[in-house]
Amino acid sequence: MSDLREFVLEGLAEDERRAAEGKTPLLQDAEQMGRLRVMRTDDGRGLLLAAGGTVPIVDDPPVTFREKVEFLRAEVEAGADEPTLRMLAAAYDTRVGWQEEWRTYV
Repeated sequence: MSDLREFVLEGLAEDERRAAEGKTPLLQDAEQMGRLRVMRTDDGRGLLLAAGGTVPIVDDPPVTFREKVEFLRAEVEAGADEPTLRMLAAAYDTRVGWQEEWRTYV
């Protein structure tokens, strides 16, 4: 699972570089395709990661890319479980190092 965790952390770092260069982060593409969603908790104090197809409440303020990356990195580094890592890794399935065995089927 350490390979999977490293792959996700590298993907987040690559996304930060992409965003700094004015390119669309792969995480954002994955959200637009409905693979996953990072949204605010009901009380608005935190963030949560949900599987694709989850629609945020319209009145919720958008989560910035920076907030998403910080939240996801902290989750991964704190020991996110394998299903969470697989969901995040799927956002980076076009990157070098992707392993098909990590794919989740929902």
